[in-house]
Amino acid sequence: MNAEAMGFGDVPAPPTLPEVDHEPVVRELWGETVVDELAWLRESDDPAVLALLEEENAHVDAVLSSHADLPDTIFGEFKNRIKETDLSVPVEKDGWSYYARTEEGLEYTIHCRKPVPVGTVGPVADVSENAAQEHILLDENVESAPHDFFELGVFELSPDHQLLLWGSDTTGEERFRAVVRDLSSGKELSDELFDLSYGSAWALDNRTFFYIRPDDANRPYQVWRHELGTSQADDVLVFEESDEAYFVGVGRERDDSYIQISVGSAVTDETWLIPADVPDAAPRCLQPRRHGIEYAASHQGDRFIIHTNENAENFKLVEAPEATPGSEHWVDLIPHRPDVNLAGFDALRDHLVLFERVDATMRMRVRAWETGDEHIVEQAEPVSSVWAGANPTADTSVYRYGYSSMVSPAAVMLYDLETRERTVLKETEVLGGFDASDYETKREWAVADDGTRVPMSLVWKKDRPAGPGPAVIGAYGAYEISSDPTFSAARLSLLDRGFVVAIAHVRGGGEMGRPWYLDGKFEHKPNTFSDTVACARHLIDEGWTTPAQLGVRGGSAGGLLVGATINLAPELFGAAVAQVAFVDSLNTILDPSLPLTVTEWEEWGNPAESEEIYRVMRSYTPYENVQAAPYPAIYASGGLNDSRVGYWEPAKWVHRLREVTTGNKPIVLHTDLGAGHGGPSGRYESWRDEARVLTFLLIALGAA
Repeated sequence: MNAEAMGFGDVPAPPTLPEVDHEPVVRELWGETVVDELAWLRESDDPAVLALLEEENAHVDAVLSSHADLPDTIFGEFKNRIKETDLSVPVEKDGWSYYARTEEGLEYTIHCRKPVPVGTVGPVADVSENAAQEHILLDENVESAPHDFFELGVFELSPDHQLLLWGSDTTGEERFRAVVRDLSSGKELSDELFDLSYGSAWALDNRTFFYIRPDDANRPYQVWRHELGTSQADDVLVFEESDEAYFVGVGRERDDSYIQISVGSAVTDETWLIPADVPDAAPRCLQPRRHGIEYAASHQGDRFIIHTNENAENFKLVEAPEATPGSEHWVDLIPHRPDVNLAGFDALRDHLVLFERVDATMRMRVRAWETGDEHIVEQAEPVSSVWAGANPTADTSVYRYGYSSMVSPAAVMLYDLETRERTVLKETEVLGGFDASDYETKREWAVADDGTRVPMSLVWKKDRPAGPGPAVIGAYGAYEISSDPTFSAARLSLLDRGFVVAIAHVRGGGEMGRPWYLDGKFEHKPNTFSDTVACARHLIDEGWTTPAQLGVRGGSAGGLLVGATINLAPELFGAAVAQVAFVDSLNTILDPSLPLTVTEWEEWGNPAESEEIYRVMRSYTPYENVQAAPYPAIYASGGLNDSRVGYWEPAKWVHRLREVTTGNKPIVLHTDLGAGHGGPSGRYESWRDEARVLTFLLIALGAA
């Protein structure tokens, strides 16, 4: 099938690489010499590189020009479904009701609060009344006005609710400028701080706060202490992590007992404590790091509740005295279970709420501290997901959590831990006549080449024509991150056109517990890609779709998955979408000067030190393994200011693909020239970006 027959029309020739005077990068490792002729694309200050990226963006528009109105049509569908003027469910804390709202026509969120009415019992479910009492803490639309990109990365209220520490990034590089706002006057104080990372915490004196700074590779590695009214030059360095494999974070315990400094690599954790009422105290270590031992602690009364994998591959819960919290004093509360992954917990006054993964599904289990009685919180649909909500105090017998499935929009639930009664505080409203009963979701299992059963979550519209039709598989499969089955209003534009959409819960993710993750990393990483191929074959064999009608989609490490999968089986797919794609992974992992590379060695391995890891990575990395084959239509994207995955990775990959593909389907590259890893910052710009991607898929899969 040529591009014109696919519906793209008369596709113009793609941009050609300019002639540049750059030497190729030559790598000699483990007896191999590999030449990278396209390494010069990393030179973002080269006018030829920027000109090429602009030509590529124009080429995307030209390729889609056969359906020039379709992106606007899909964007209009998004707008018609999404309630543009909306309110979040308020969260009550110390006599204030905090919420966020959006307004039609505005790109960004408005952060607000109101006083909680005297005599109110339980959560405030409606803040629409008493509009005159609304106090706008921060209007992102106002703050973003001079900028094309805006991300709020620091947002921390002082304990007395009078001051707001907030910081923003206007480039996409994830480095923030922060100021302090006096909420009584709405004016900024003289304090101004630069070059911050995510994470901050106020001390209880309401004049001291802690913040994180990144190193040159954008790794958060230092904790600093600042006192109001002083210069950043006078701030005190509280903690520094020199090991490049570790990230640093900071936060205040929910009960206001401690400032926690968290230090973690991919496989090892360490926590340091500062009394929140003594901000100048030296940090003390809860438990020194031991390689391969992860833990996270929460203070409760005179003890710490600790989530750890010590002698517990699928994690367990222990307790330890506040005065002596080291591992020699850890006592099991929830022992290890090989068939249940303990993903998280919340320790309340009278109850313990557990989040557990069983057979690729997250569930909630509740235990009463006094009696030890337990029960599972049953959910409406078996293929669904739950997560912890905003619970600002542990002194409660009701618990907020989030719920969603692939047919049920996200809802904020309130659960009475004693009576087991459930209240829906808010379900995300989907406009345009949406009816969840028109759609269906289920779990299916593909079988990988080694016999492993791989779960998939599927959704489709019930009136979808019988027989094979268009389909898309989405997958991630890395860092033990789970791709849970949740709702997407944008996805309806595919479902209403007859698509079945599948989430492949492949190895390398966390859906089936820690062993599932371990079986998809280091030397086992190829399982991630063969699992995706197995899921594609399953959809075809079960009659859901055909190769010409099947697309695969992923972003970041999921973009690597897409690239490796279509190298393995290009004949199975009609289209592929790889966004901010980690497709030049071997070259990146071999270059410790790049942001985050050293930290990534505990996820992928270090091919410079291990020949086995080198051989494995060399066998699957997309850029090195492009072959003479009829590739599907491919949409790749990147962000010029992306500090996580360099824009040059998808750029290099696309040009190598064009050189060797034996097919004639379009291979396009779109680079956001003013954003980073997360793409456009405004919601309307994000919708337009998604509309362009869906347009490509619809055309490529014959469904436009």
